Amino acid sequence: VQLQASGGGLVQAGGSLRLSCSASGSALSINMMAWHRQAPGASRELVAYITNSGDRKYGDSVKGRFIISRDNPFTAVYLQMSSLEADDTAVYLCEAEARVPPGVFQPFWGRGTQVTVSS
Repeated sequence: VQLQASGGGLVQAGGSLRLSCSASGSALSINMMAWHRQAPGASRELVAYITNSGDRKYGDSVKGRFIISRDNPFTAVYLQMSSLEADDTAVYLCEAEARVPPGVFQPFWGRGTQVTVSS
C-alpha cells in the first residue's frame, strides 16, 4: 500500500489549506485513514481520523477548525484546514489502516506534507 500526500504549503494565520492523501494498491481495502502531525521537537499528534463507516474523530486542538472527509470508494482522505494558527505548523502525515490480499490489516504511512503558518 502506498500513500501520497499533497496540499501543504505556506499560508498566513487565519488562512486555509486543503490536504489530500491517496492510497494505492492492488485490491486495496481500507478500514480507517487519519492525519497526524509532528512539529519540530514535539511528539506526533493525532489531528483527525475517519473510518470506512464514516465515523470521525478530531484532536482537541483542531476541533471546529478542521474537517476530515473521504471519497467513495474509500481510497483517499482530505483535510480542510481553516482559521490556521502558527501552532498548526508541522509536517502532516497520512496514515491508513489497510490491507492488500492476502495480507492482514495494518498501518501504512505516507511521507508527509509540510504546513507552515506565518503569524
